[in-house]
Amino acid sequence: MEIIKYPPITEWETIQQRPSLDVTALFDVVRTVLDDVRTGGDTAVKRYGEKFDKVSISRLSATPEEIENAEQCLPADLKQAIRTAHDNIATFHAAQRFAGVKVETMPGVTCWQKAVPIEKVGLYIPGGTAPLFSSVLMLAVPARIAGCSEIVLCTPPDKEGQIHPAILFSAQMAGVDKIFKVGGIQAIAAMTYGTESIPKAYKIFGPGNQYVMAAKQLVGMRDVAIDMPAGPSEVAIIADETADPAFIASDFLSQAEHGADSQSLLLTTSERLADDVVHEITHQLANLPRREMTEKSLINSRIIILKDTEEMIAFSNGYAPEHLIIQTSDTKYIENKIRNAGSVFLGAYTPESAGDYASGTNHTLPTHGYARAYSGVNLDSFMKKITFQEITKEGLHTLGATVETMAEHELLDAHKNAVTIRIKGL
Repeated sequence: MEIIKYPPITEWETIQQRPSLDVTALFDVVRTVLDDVRTGGDTAVKRYGEKFDKVSISRLSATPEEIENAEQCLPADLKQAIRTAHDNIATFHAAQRFAGVKVETMPGVTCWQKAVPIEKVGLYIPGGTAPLFSSVLMLAVPARIAGCSEIVLCTPPDKEGQIHPAILFSAQMAGVDKIFKVGGIQAIAAMTYGTESIPKAYKIFGPGNQYVMAAKQLVGMRDVAIDMPAGPSEVAIIADETADPAFIASDFLSQAEHGADSQSLLLTTSERLADDVVHEITHQLANLPRREMTEKSLINSRIIILKDTEEMIAFSNGYAPEHLIIQTSDTKYIENKIRNAGSVFLGAYTPESAGDYASGTNHTLPTHGYARAYSGVNLDSFMKKITFQEITKEGLHTLGATVETMAEHELLDAHKNAVTIRIKGL
């Protein structure tokens, strides 16, 4: 882990670089799988499941019995935790419902928007190094609240052909309609094109490994909508001398254990805090089960000592982190100046893991600097807005000349005539 002291602004862009995110080298492999599933359907999906996941599946869908049995397999405390998280996520996302307002832009000319759910959505839930049942809640709950008529979930099975019971339990609670034992590129392909068993989706959501990300990029260019570009997970922490180094170290490590290509940054004005955080990271790391992977991630991580609060704010906005934690004496001041971040965690007692699981906000967030232009997943992600307008005779009489003039100067005479012919009949 690198410590950088008082770098000049001219060096910030270099320091802000993430681990390499170039999946184009995978495109040839990904295209082959996409094309095979598009033409081969279920047969191709099963074949690639055997090849990549080393498991043979006769039936792709999870059965009602498997879903029912999942609840019996889980400890009571986990089921209650999932229920609590579900309720908090539902409460937060339900509050985001859109209320359309009719606007009379001029007498006789009325315009408005109507929010309509995307009818069919596909959710991808990784099941590799950890079963991400929390992502089921983050995606399926807002999809259900939005009113999506078909919610399909794909997740890779284990070597016995089973889906982790926490994923099944969460999916049932959140209102998923169909669950399939399919992972990787073949899952993205199946939800994009549809197979004999797996319905075609209009938009695909969810994280995944580099092959899944490459597949989403390719199908997103031509075949189906996707939630957002995505890359390795990341956190930036803004902290001053009042922050608790043990808290910061725990946030550093919770981010680092996502994977070897994750990144954690600490931005601080205190050299003493930086030293204390390094000591705490070493101490806490020794007790982590995923120590080896976390150590690899720390290679990408940095502590950057800056001269004042304004520099910390400017550096963070330039980095545009997926997660931003603020632990300073002037938290509110900094909060009001944040322009680029996926999700922000304020104060010493708001760890990133609260948002990852159960506070209610969504953990599906833009990475790799995309927070400059993208929002995290929210209720709107599962909606589309249709505009409506209605013009009376009087409204067209008032507005018509404006439209005719603009159409004429764009050399679009048919556009002009569509107004002119109506005005003549008034």
